[in-house]
Amino acid sequence: MIPPIHVLDEIDSTNAEARRRAEAGEIANQWIVARRQSAGRGRRGRAWNSETGNLFATLLTLTRKPPAEAAQVTFVAALAVADLLDAFAVPGVVSIKWPNDVLIAGEKASGILIESGVHASGALWLAVGIGVNLAHAPEGTERPATSLAAHLRADIAYPPPIEAAATVLAEAFAVWQARWDSLGFQPILDAWTARTEGLDGPCVARLGHETINGVAEGVAADGALRLRTADGALRLISAGDVFFGSDAHGRAA
Repeated sequence: MIPPIHVLDEIDSTNAEARRRAEAGEIANQWIVARRQSAGRGRRGRAWNSETGNLFATLLTLTRKPPAEAAQVTFVAALAVADLLDAFAVPGVVSIKWPNDVLIAGEKASGILIESGVHASGALWLAVGIGVNLAHAPEGTERPATSLAAHLRADIAYPPPIEAAATVLAEAFAVWQARWDSLGFQPILDAWTARTEGLDGPCVARLGHETINGVAEGVAADGALRLRTADGALRLISAGDVFFGSDAHGRAA
């Protein structure tokens, strides 16, 4: 059973609304969806383009998992978004880029932002923010972006309305979350790895204080990227801007 989906006409950001509800003590799992955001955010405080017709959704949920384990929800979210896009896109074009960018034909179609805090109950609240380019793709982005509308199956004329897209997303998320809760992280990581490209080739990781060049060697058991540097050292990357393959050559320091 999926949590209730609340559709708002406009909000500053669905993650901000989730935070407000969590800090007010709400305990029910819920999806917050907006037709438009006036202050959408991506990772590292970047603005997130919020054109009407795209999906802006946040799952507010509580967990008793420790923070490091709870962070694995980002892989659950990526798989759910991939399932949503697969339901409407031309077969075979959807993939994932570490850790949670979902791509269509190699171009970014979604972004995921996880935020958390301690709930009054003592549990950890999670705001799983998801933006999906259903109808429009932003221009002038660092990485090429696309929309689902540009890759629809031949029998589908238009991308789904946000209510339908949110329902498909919520149903897919519930399936993957149930597997995570009952079977642990490994089945999630296996499914995620099967959809992810670039995990065995040139790689550049931009961290807050340094840029690391090397070769990706898959992921660790917790989902951290394994990056082998030229001097043979192995670095585990848990977060950062990462470029793979031909993109990595252009980003090398």
